[in-house]
Amino acid sequence: MNARAIRIIGIDPGLRHVGWGLIEVEGSRLAYVACGSIATNSGLSLAERLAQIHRALTALIEERRPDEAAVEETFVNRDPQSALKLGQARGIALAAPALLGLPVAEYAANVVKKTIVGAGHAEKAQVAMMVKILLPLCQIGSPDAADALAVAITHAQHRLARARGAA
Repeated sequence: MNARAIRIIGIDPGLRHVGWGLIEVEGSRLAYVACGSIATNSGLSLAERLAQIHRALTALIEERRPDEAAVEETFVNRDPQSALKLGQARGIALAAPALLGLPVAEYAANVVKKTIVGAGHAEKAQVAMMVKILLPLCQIGSPDAADALAVAITHAQHRLARARGAA
């Protein structure tokens, strides 16, 4: 009996750009659906930029109808003000799919890199290259979109491992 394909949206949160990537998973087979980046207007207030992100993610999820969401945990070693703003954008990235009823998983950046490349300290270019190998039909327009696809693939691999463990 074939299981139904599961549609996963991966989200790479940011205040300037939010990457998103959509894949379908059936068993261990991955298929590229779409990806992109949501850009905010840096001339707007923080609240308005967060509202932009929320509206765009909500519209995207309502249009593309994923079954599950996965969001990258952010690692920031810059100034505290930047970390707070990024954390607020990440909160929107977590809340938008949850408010629409999707289960939301979170993955640390080093877990994503280890899952995709095999090394937790891989460079962004290595991650993007492996995403293109794992999803040969993908058309990646930005590093944020590549990261989001990597998050979606990571979720697919981890949910498959959990399913095998439960069986």
